[in-house]
Amino acid sequence: MAEKVKNLRVTHTKQSLINAFFSLVDKKDFEKITIADITKGAKVNRATFYAHFEDKYDLIDYVMEGFATVSINNYVPENMVFNQENIAQLILAVHDFYQEPNIECRSSYAGLALPQMRKKILTELNIVLTKSLKGVYEDNEKEIFVPIFAQMVHEAALQLADSNSMIEKEVLAKKIALFIVGRV
Repeated sequence: MAEKVKNLRVTHTKQSLINAFFSLVDKKDFEKITIADITKGAKVNRATFYAHFEDKYDLIDYVMEGFATVSINNYVPENMVFNQENIAQLILAVHDFYQEPNIECRSSYAGLALPQMRKKILTELNIVLTKSLKGVYEDNEKEIFVPIFAQMVHEAALQLADSNSMIEKEVLAKKIALFIVGRV
């Protein structure tokens, strides 16, 4: 029981630090946010911050990884099969991933957040696609094809976000997914 309480406290503290960071994002450029600012907002001391994160870059990295994992898990089943419906759902997951964190509200975050977001979502896509292609390709073939499929899904989601098309995003995602799956 004591371990469960401790884990709950750790989770709560970590979330408080993240929430404090996000409240600062609207007010300050990333470079000007200090650990003292974050700990003051979270009502914890510096040692507590460093027990959870190495620095503010580690904090944002943790947040991006969480967003990527949750975005994909919300759209596709754990044992995803590589088919049109699931690829369409992956495209929508990536699309929504880029809509989720409101950290691009200040221009100073674009240069920091967007490359990290891209790296995290591509990592998650590679994991999911590798599992979904088990038995379809040999391991050495997956090393080639999985990153290509991940890039295709990623780019499709970005194009969907930039599109001024009158077609619903779900319909477009299915059409794009058919193109991707048709290449297997």
